[in-house]
Amino acid sequence: MDEHRVASRLQGIPPTIFTEMSALAASTGAVNLGQGFPDTDGPADVIEAARSALASGANQYAPGPGLPALRAAIAAHQDRCYGLAWDPAAEVVVTTGATEAIAGALLGLVEPGDEVVLLEPYYDSYVAMLQMAGGVRRPVTLRAPSFRLDVAELRAAVTPRTRFLLVNTPHNPTGTVLTPAELHAIAEVAVEHDLTVITDEVYEHLTFGVPHVPLATLPGMRERTLTISSIGKSYSLTGWKVGWAVGPAHLVGAVLAAKQWLTFTSGAPLQPAAAYALTQAPDWPAALANELRERRDQLCAGLADAGLPASVPDGTYFALTDISHLGWPDGMSFCRALPARAGVVAIPVQGFYDTGAGQQLVRWAFCKRPEVLAEAVSRLRAADLAP
Repeated sequence: MDEHRVASRLQGIPPTIFTEMSALAASTGAVNLGQGFPDTDGPADVIEAARSALASGANQYAPGPGLPALRAAIAAHQDRCYGLAWDPAAEVVVTTGATEAIAGALLGLVEPGDEVVLLEPYYDSYVAMLQMAGGVRRPVTLRAPSFRLDVAELRAAVTPRTRFLLVNTPHNPTGTVLTPAELHAIAEVAVEHDLTVITDEVYEHLTFGVPHVPLATLPGMRERTLTISSIGKSYSLTGWKVGWAVGPAHLVGAVLAAKQWLTFTSGAPLQPAAAYALTQAPDWPAALANELRERRDQLCAGLADAGLPASVPDGTYFALTDISHLGWPDGMSFCRALPARAGVVAIPVQGFYDTGAGQQLVRWAFCKRPEVLAEAVSRLRAADLAP
């Protein structure tokens, strides 16, 4: 591929909105409820395991597919949590966060012109990677206020050119956790049309009273599903960027084929610590989910008091508000004005749609300390939020 073709593939891919909004937070001193990262660290013993690895010589390249100990720990996690048995040597690959796993999957599997059905709103890296791969997006909208899957719309999105389903559950940014009925409908479509399914499950352990069910556990799905996750969200270690993909060897091999030309490898001293987390601190994510449920309730109640009622999510870090009643042209204009108006940063969701359905939606992150959420709500209550 020559430089002109590369440039044409990259044209039209906007900068990520998270960079702009986090810069606004830093420059204005606003409370950052935009980008989804916690403001407290993960388990102390897991961090100590990373420190020990640094001091013990784990400072050179790790194997490209990942340290064997981490691949074994990931396989054990999938078996323990979901009854899915994978071969650590051939069916697990370690990546630089889930973002690289998504990139590797789309660049390694999608051919130019292939259609990929995905749920919108969607994580913005999907768009960039599909455009780089030459894939064609076929969005299926999770519509406000319920953000549930319309199975008829899913079926209508599949054409003879469709090759892949890209499914994110628990879903960012809506907080929807797909139900067993919704998942079975997706599986039926995948089997009927012989589609490969790529699942982004990074919030797998952060659900609130609603179980997460991996698509790979459903009949006919194990052999056609590539499952992506990471340690970052489940253990409040987002800066470590240690992720993985698991699935049949031919799908994992495609990720590895792309990954070797992306990072090749990364995080050598963090990989043994990630293995330690998965094997020695398996209950930590459940405790985190309980804390996040309380923070979700705190923020949603506060937003309602501030005149910004939000949907109450079943999972993830995020809640959405429809700001139509305020009179702003769209969520982008509201979010760009909000740091100066209220000293708070949020994320406009409209950039995560092809259809324009989310023009008035704004995302808030509740993965912050209770006192930070309280301060943000206090500022919002006191602010003039009219345009």
